[in-house]
Amino acid sequence: MNQREKGNVGESDVCNYLETLSYKIIKRNYTIKGGETDIIAVRNDIIAFVEVKTRKKNAMVSGFEAITDSKKLRIMKCAQHYFLNNECNLQPRFDVAVVETTNGKTTNIEYVENAYDMSDTNIIF
Repeated sequence: MNQREKGNVGESDVCNYLETLSYKIIKRNYTIKGGETDIIAVRNDIIAFVEVKTRKKNAMVSGFEAITDSKKLRIMKCAQHYFLNNECNLQPRFDVAVVETTNGKTTNIEYVENAYDMSDTNIIF
């Protein structure tokens, strides 16, 4: 299984996890020039832009460490693009899901709501 396939498994498992929490999955792999958001999900008055990192158990670099400031900025630009191109009155939130796998199977999902914000950027909606 290559990296993209592993990532797809992790994203699918996070989508299933979010659906059990009453989220509606709006879009997967929302891509613009210069960035991508893995999952866009809605629940109540929140629209969550979710970055998913899939790692083997005991990986040298955690999924959280792999989300750099430049990666966060690209996700925020995707969110801005989404708002500019879709009628949406929901409150944006940036979440992170770290999926742990063993032998290609998901063994744990660590989900952090509001993992980061736009306070240090000049991005506006």
